[in-house]
Amino acid sequence: MITTEVVAADPSCVVKERRLRSLLCALDSVVVAFSGGVDSAYLAWVATRELGARALCVTAESESYPEHHRRLAEGVAREFGLRHEYVRTREMERPEYRANPTTRCYHCKHELYGRLTTLARDRGFGVVVDGNNADDRGDYRPGRQAAREFGVRSPLDELDLTKSEIRALARAGGLPVWDEPASACLSSRIPYDHPITSDKLRMVERAEAAVAALGFRVCRVRHHETSARLEVASDMLERAFEPETHAALVRAVMAVGYERVTLDPRGYRQGSLNEGLVLRVV
Repeated sequence: MITTEVVAADPSCVVKERRLRSLLCALDSVVVAFSGGVDSAYLAWVATRELGARALCVTAESESYPEHHRRLAEGVAREFGLRHEYVRTREMERPEYRANPTTRCYHCKHELYGRLTTLARDRGFGVVVDGNNADDRGDYRPGRQAAREFGVRSPLDELDLTKSEIRALARAGGLPVWDEPASACLSSRIPYDHPITSDKLRMVERAEAAVAALGFRVCRVRHHETSARLEVASDMLERAFEPETHAALVRAVMAVGYERVTLDPRGYRQGSLNEGLVLRVV
């Protein structure tokens, strides 16, 4: 149900949602790559409302994905009656993924989409869809190549739905994740060409959970072996640099095993580890 508040704020959102519903109905049956974040949750919710049991929402289980997102996915699935399953992905078994090249995301998504398209074929679902949106186009995302190779559709992107529009529509629909901060796989915290290991991923996850517990919902812990570079939302930087809070942040991150912690004065930037690379957007 679309609320009158959303209609008044931006009628184009309503038009796009109607087009989304029509698009999903035309696809007839879908497997939704459902991470638990707002984009995939909104897509899963709309697909379920339109297609019922012909929408299967699948969450990947692997060391690369935060436990927090699995809990979000479970909560949304339970509250809104999604047909929800898990699939085990094994990107950590791929040497080309563990080596952490600049194309790491391609190898991760190749593993995910390969398993989802196999599942869709075996279970009689028409197509795999994911939650990429119009705002993702300008970011470096080599995983989009894997999506194209497996014929994965991105309905939100196809209909020019932006992140802010998706949040507004998700809020109107009562989805509790409407304001959930954007996230990415844990490997994105490790600089390119530094090998990915299970121990590093667990350190990052524990450190970010500790920072979030101190009230910093938007944060990244960039893993530099024994050092951590902490990024928090720009509007929280002043608080983060207060002596008492800064000391608490350093203690919390060092408690998981880092020997040195620095707070980035530029704050959180999406894909900050891409800075300085000459990249081709795909």
